[in-house]
Amino acid sequence: MKNIAIIPARGGSKRLPNKNILLFEGLPLLAHSILYAQNNPTIIDDVFVTTDSPEIKRIALEFGAKVIDRPESISGDFEPTISALKHVVQLLDNQAENVILLQVTNPLRPEKLLAEAFEIFQKEKLDSLFTVTRDFKKLGKIVNKRFLPFNYEIGQRSQDLEPLFFENGLLYISKSKLILDDILIGENAYPLEINHPFASIDIDTKDDLEQAQFIAKNYKNK
Repeated sequence: MKNIAIIPARGGSKRLPNKNILLFEGLPLLAHSILYAQNNPTIIDDVFVTTDSPEIKRIALEFGAKVIDRPESISGDFEPTISALKHVVQLLDNQAENVILLQVTNPLRPEKLLAEAFEIFQKEKLDSLFTVTRDFKKLGKIVNKRFLPFNYEIGQRSQDLEPLFFENGLLYISKSKLILDDILIGENAYPLEINHPFASIDIDTKDDLEQAQFIAKNYKNK
């Protein structure tokens, strides 16, 4: 296999219990990322869910993904995602050249996003790529009870702000050899700008879930 999708899905969500299997748009949250990967068969050769949960494993298998049982030692609350990715790559004995990370908390993605991203990844001969979105907010810090503007001057129009971007989590592509070095985003990673309503979805709380449902409903009605 050359290109694999890895979907990390722990069972121990604290802020939103059973988050990864809650229903969203009629399907378990996890299923959306599995189906997205399966809908790109010319790019993705295999789809793996890495989990420590029997229920998540059951659902992943039901939707046609392969499952990697994640050891307890790398399933804690503070364990970085790269640990789970590295575990999968090592178990596959370096059969995969490229890893596409799809996070469960980003269930909706533009249909052609992966095709666009992977074309750039190959054409530019990159070792990693990730998606970002421009942020037009006026940001600042509070120091000694005073607000100090960070990216603007008081009175400045938002459209005149210096462009700043946030990592939206929609998609990551990385060479497996980079992951084996505990790196997901390399120093020369390509930031693919995606300005789309789905880029604001990142489900970690009940409020996030409700907002995501609102965005999905309104996007479909357009």
